[in-house]
Amino acid sequence: MSTSFTMIGGEGRNSYQEHSKYQGALVIAAKEKVNEAISMKLDIDFTSNLVNIADFGCSSGPNTFTAVQNIIDAVENKYKKESTIDGIEFQVFFNDSSNNDFNTLFKTLPPARRYFATGVPASFFGRVLPRNSLHVGVSSYSLHFVSKIPKEIKDRDSPVWNQDIHCSGSSKEVTKLFLDQYKIDLGSFLNARAQELVYGGLLLILGSCRPNGVQMFETVEGMMIDFIGSSLNEIANQGLIDQQKLDTFKLPIYAPQADELKQIIEDNGCFTIEVFEKISHSKGEYPLDPEFLTVSFKVTVGGSVASIFGQDAMEKTYELVKEKTQEMLPQLAKAKPGMQYLIVLRRN
Repeated sequence: MSTSFTMIGGEGRNSYQEHSKYQGALVIAAKEKVNEAISMKLDIDFTSNLVNIADFGCSSGPNTFTAVQNIIDAVENKYKKESTIDGIEFQVFFNDSSNNDFNTLFKTLPPARRYFATGVPASFFGRVLPRNSLHVGVSSYSLHFVSKIPKEIKDRDSPVWNQDIHCSGSSKEVTKLFLDQYKIDLGSFLNARAQELVYGGLLLILGSCRPNGVQMFETVEGMMIDFIGSSLNEIANQGLIDQQKLDTFKLPIYAPQADELKQIIEDNGCFTIEVFEKISHSKGEYPLDPEFLTVSFKVTVGGSVASIFGQDAMEKTYELVKEKTQEMLPQLAKAKPGMQYLIVLRRN
């Protein structure tokens, strides 16, 4: 994950761990598809009884534990059916940026887990594991980040300076700069994973993208981030935070359209796309509840706001965000839906 963007850690009521059921629902809904993909497509030669699994962008739990267990169950089912190997052991590498809350992650590891656990603090835009050491990798709700903001977008004197705090889609020039950076970063992610994975290993990617033709500002996610931006501007107008600092504050997020995502993977050439599917589930769209929406975007974006402007300013910002969310419920109700996906890639 981007080193400047980390979920709110801990186990408190405003932590990511307590408010990540929306993301977790996709991991649960995709279980059968993951099992099918591993059963049909995983093709590895065992040199020992050890299977290495890694979650790239694991955060502080608990969804990573579900994702990992789904993979372990699927691998065990596959090789139990084939009766080709007995006594498989599993090593799981939990990867995220160095400022991730690994303490909470390891404190809440499932007591009955059947794997050895290792933390790997590093940016997943580069290689974090030895070459040809990984059998199955997974990344859930992590591949909408960029490693850096294009410098022109942060420069107020630039013709493409972006007043929004994210790539809302309202400016074609800004969107192109973000997309160009996203292509570089997703390419780097894929290149690193291709070096780490053994031949025939699988990379599973779960997340949310935009349906083709949908702009970010038309989605609930885009609207909520816009509310955060306008609330920060109100706080700045009150003199509580520095306006110049706010002018350069941009979230390192780019939500690709489905075809953009697929094209980048195909152009990279390191993987064969085995599955690229829309996954529907009960929590596929955010409920139109101001409290839920505010807290959901506080645990994901609030950490970045607090790191730049301070905890008090962040709390005041989200008080305003909740008010705006309540006022704008009719507009949120008309938002265009996103697309939850499962992508299964086999290393070439």
